[in-house]
Amino acid sequence: MDAPPIPKPTETDRDRTIARWRRRAQTVRVLRVVVPGLIAAILIGLGVTVAVNTMKPALEQGRENNQPIRLINPHFQGRDDRGRSFVITAVTATRDPQEYSRVILDHPALVMDEQGPDPTRIVSQSGVFHEDTGRLEVSGGVRMSSSKETFQTESSQFDTKNGELVGSGPVQGSGALGEISAKSYAVTDKGDRMVFNGDVHTRIFPK
Repeated sequence: MDAPPIPKPTETDRDRTIARWRRRAQTVRVLRVVVPGLIAAILIGLGVTVAVNTMKPALEQGRENNQPIRLINPHFQGRDDRGRSFVITAVTATRDPQEYSRVILDHPALVMDEQGPDPTRIVSQSGVFHEDTGRLEVSGGVRMSSSKETFQTESSQFDTKNGELVGSGPVQGSGALGEISAKSYAVTDKGDRMVFNGDVHTRIFPK
């Protein structure tokens, strides 16, 4: 028995086959371009993610290192050039990140020669202590007191090395002899001499 003859493809079938082949070839060409691009984008994304995760701890550490150092109830102790001890305390102390020796104090208190016969105490609302020079700057309700007198002013500078105190603002004080007010004052000669300047007014208490 003879096999039935294979029908020849018509012109329409040939055109359809060629069209399908062309579409397939075009799809392959597009995939050859798109797939490597997607792979490259994925690799770049992974690289960026790894780099960010690697740098993140270093950046966080850098931010932590730039944070100012803050102390609670700090104590700074020392002695002046006459051997008298002093203690500076505060509610908080914050080191200036730009100047390490500069310490910003909240409600500082200075006690000078606490074990001596006439200790001096200075308190204020705020202050700055320069550890390199031993200078204490206080401001806001400054009050200086000892067993002999009490003075109030708005700002003062105290040198812990020689015990000298200088105030450029108005000062009012009282002691055993009476009351005094002036525009400025200074405690010099290692604390043994007090000078008042500018519109000085005194009131002497009768004995």
